[in-house]
Amino acid sequence: MSDQAKQQPGELDEQQVAEYLAQNPDYFSRHSGLLEKLYVPHETGTAVSLVARQTGVLREKNQQLRTHLSDLIDVARHNDVQFEKTKRMVLALLGCETLDDVAIAIDESLCRDFQGDITTLMLLGDGEESGAARWLNEADAQTLEPLLGTNLPSCGRLPEPQHLFVFQEQAFRIQSAAVVPLVQGETLGLLAIGSYDPHYFQSSQGTLFLCYVGEVLSRVLSRILSRG
Repeated sequence: MSDQAKQQPGELDEQQVAEYLAQNPDYFSRHSGLLEKLYVPHETGTAVSLVARQTGVLREKNQQLRTHLSDLIDVARHNDVQFEKTKRMVLALLGCETLDDVAIAIDESLCRDFQGDITTLMLLGDGEESGAARWLNEADAQTLEPLLGTNLPSCGRLPEPQHLFVFQEQAFRIQSAAVVPLVQGETLGLLAIGSYDPHYFQSSQGTLFLCYVGEVLSRVLSRILSRG
């Protein structure tokens, strides 16, 4: 069977391509983008062609720029998604009138949108016990002093005493956590977010988002708590 007979309908063989290019010498002028993808040998004997070398360098730089642009687009899309999630959380918190409202807003946002597994809101004082928040007495505050004594969020695996205190019966399931101090003029308490994934919260990660969550939540809680 000849090569022509083997050829599938609609396929071009090399001879047809060559004949077409011979009949259309300006083809690459009209489709210059193809030149970036073509390999055209430049015979210079044993020496390396400067033209070939320059072409290779330019092609490599072009690919790097394309990759960099693709990365930037991916980051922009990720940031857009994060912004929408954060906006929903802030709007939900701003509409809260009670601690129960706050607990629901936090849980829905941080567990549903941001893939946390457990949230715990702990407040200093002797407020009425409810499922919305845990109230911390002086002894509790002393146990949590390493976390309360800083205005900065902590990420990763908590020290064992604080880990057991914060997550209680769920402590054995929580493998990583983020703890955000809540401060508005004075220390109000802590927000803890736990994950079953040991790599979800890491000590090396940035805390800009967590700081923002803490600032918004602190203002909302201060307003609610001031009503008595």
